[in-house]
Amino acid sequence: MNELFAVRLKKLREEAGLTQEELGEAVGLSSEYISLLEAGKRTPSIIALNRISRYFQKNISYFLETRENPFQLLLSDEKLDAATKEIIRKFQAFCEEYSELERLTNRQCQLAPLYTGSLSPQNMAEEERRRLGLGNEPIRDIFNLVEVNGCHLLRLKFSESTHLSGVFIFLEEKNAAFALLNASLPVSQQIIATAHLYGHYLRDRFDSPILDNPDVLVDEYVTLYSPREQFAQAFAMRFLIPPSKVRELVEREVRSRHLTYPQVIFLKRYFGVSTPAMLRTLRLMNYLSRSQFENYFKLDHEQEEKAIFGHVSVEERETSRPGPEMILPERYFLLKKEAEIIKQTAEEEQKSGKSETNSPSGSRESGGEEIEEN
Repeated sequence: MNELFAVRLKKLREEAGLTQEELGEAVGLSSEYISLLEAGKRTPSIIALNRISRYFQKNISYFLETRENPFQLLLSDEKLDAATKEIIRKFQAFCEEYSELERLTNRQCQLAPLYTGSLSPQNMAEEERRRLGLGNEPIRDIFNLVEVNGCHLLRLKFSESTHLSGVFIFLEEKNAAFALLNASLPVSQQIIATAHLYGHYLRDRFDSPILDNPDVLVDEYVTLYSPREQFAQAFAMRFLIPPSKVRELVEREVRSRHLTYPQVIFLKRYFGVSTPAMLRTLRLMNYLSRSQFENYFKLDHEQEEKAIFGHVSVEERETSRPGPEMILPERYFLLKKEAEIIKQTAEEEQKSGKSETNSPSGSRESGGEEIEEN
């Protein structure tokens, strides 16, 4: 109970723009007590629960009860078609199997910190990069990075009729986060979609379940969606393309304020993102004029990249080949192997124990004879 209460209390306090001292004064509790509650080191008393719930105008159950299983919410949603629900069922099976592997191996993944309060998406991206020690270098494997930082990632090919880029689920009862990515998207879009889902994981995990439409990955369209989606997309772009590195490369390699199209593609390949994403970033940073941006945007990016570099980027070449319908994380295979070893060891120990129990008594008798002979 302490951990769930702690997370929800801190989230409400920071959203209200209050310090621990200010909240403590408002509800008649010491700031030290509030600090212990938010750290999960103290169980709230009935008096504290009543005061805090009244102040935030929440039922006490909000702080104590886990919400309805997000998979049940999705599968009972009449707005989702049969194809989408079938994908959700596959995702659920993956989550259950992965959770069981973590239980068997005692290797539950530690969650990344939850970012709350008035932090901007740009500042959150920079803070998370600092936390991970990334500096301003490109993220070469966003899929593994997300996985090892507590957000289990399944990549699954969706049917053309399924208009989704990804799904985020947080299972409160297991304290575990899972993301589902549409592997039918081009890899450059998969990278952005994964960073977008990671933004939800860092900030919106208690809003689970979250279904993302492919349009939320496009700056021109994301403004039509909720502030939550706009925040996650702004985070994703800054997380993947740090402006400080863009400036460094432009000043060192390009040496021009207005970039040619080949220079744009060079930067696109360096950061491993889509050409439209790179164009939008450069436009925002005033490295492209409006007319340049519009003209470059109309080009056939894949053909132009081949004409300039002789081929598309390595990542794009990989996705052009027929691939598996489901791409499981490497950590999943590691835990599966560990679980097999644990099971095999237990079976061998069990056999060994039975063998000792059923061994003939002759060995004890022979031991007695040896004592008599001596």
